[in-house]
Amino acid sequence: MAWNEPGGGSRDPWGGGPKGGGSGGPPDLDEVFRKLRDQIKGMFGGQMPSGPSRGPGGVGISLLALAAFVVWMLSGIYIVDQGWRGVELTFGRHAGTTEPGPHWHWPRPIGQVERVNVEQRRIAEVGYESMQNRARPVPTEALMITRDENIVDVRIAAQYRVSDPFLYLFNFRMPEETLKQVTESAIREIIGKRELHYVLTEGRTEVAQETQRLLQEVMEEYQTGLSVVQVAVQDIQPPEEVQPAFEDAIRAREDEQRTINRAQAYANELIPRAQGQAARILEEADGYREQVIAQAEGDASRFEALVPEYQADPELMRQRIYLETMEEILGRVPKVMLDSDSSQSLMYLPLDKLMDRRGSTTGFSEPNIDVPQERDAISPTQRARQALRDRGTR
Repeated sequence: MAWNEPGGGSRDPWGGGPKGGGSGGPPDLDEVFRKLRDQIKGMFGGQMPSGPSRGPGGVGISLLALAAFVVWMLSGIYIVDQGWRGVELTFGRHAGTTEPGPHWHWPRPIGQVERVNVEQRRIAEVGYESMQNRARPVPTEALMITRDENIVDVRIAAQYRVSDPFLYLFNFRMPEETLKQVTESAIREIIGKRELHYVLTEGRTEVAQETQRLLQEVMEEYQTGLSVVQVAVQDIQPPEEVQPAFEDAIRAREDEQRTINRAQAYANELIPRAQGQAARILEEADGYREQVIAQAEGDASRFEALVPEYQADPELMRQRIYLETMEEILGRVPKVMLDSDSSQSLMYLPLDKLMDRRGSTTGFSEPNIDVPQERDAISPTQRARQALRDRGTR
């Protein structure tokens, strides 16, 4: 017979007894939850529905309090990443600065930890603003006046990082905005002390270095916790309205410098050559002076040596001097010899040509040369010399 047929009672299909009264059927879920709720109330001092009231559950409260305290203490564990620093505060007061790694500090509300990136290089832009891979000029920051009362467009970037996390967080309000304003003030001071030509040409490096030095001094004086790493000049140009005129002036200045360099190179080439020629002329003059002096001294010595001979035989010496003088004079003029005593045809001998020809073949020329003549004749000069030698022998 089926379990739900008439007369079957209130038996369930699993073979249990009447509903709610049998001992072999499955437990009632409502009953199970009700018992569990009563037990929890008993732990906290509640009253059981079917028994007398119990005292407060001290053990349960202690266990829960201990668990909550342990969880609260464990929440104070924190980790500082590489390149960061942790600034610990206890009741709002600085308790210390931690290095990278795991640490523990009192959790809230007693303490808190602020993390700061100290290795990141940040940039303060003056004169321009970077927007989506392009730079937008900021004329109110870029336009500056030089010492010679010219306007120049300056764009500069200052790289900095956090050197002291506590000072950066709590000692100064808006330190990054302050650094940007100080950078603008420093570059205006540097540009205002220099002329436009110097700033546009060789003064870029000096402007950047002086700006960095002045900016770092102000940041240390203000105790902002920031350290300036580098100041780079992005661009220094005259305003766009006068850009063509400045380009013409720069080209003219370059032409001037190129002309000066060319002239300097020519001078460097010409001056040493002139100095060499002057030195050579001086050496030649000194040599000529020594030659003239030596020749004059030799002539004087020779004259002094002839004086005793002249005193011994004046006539002979006059004849000798005459012959030597004539020999020297005739040696420098063309000579022609004619033989008029011969019965044959007239003989013409160009002695100067013969002497030149003989001198060119031998490599030197002799003032007196024996020219062969008919009948073995000798020149008058040779006869005079022979007569002097014979007379001196006698």
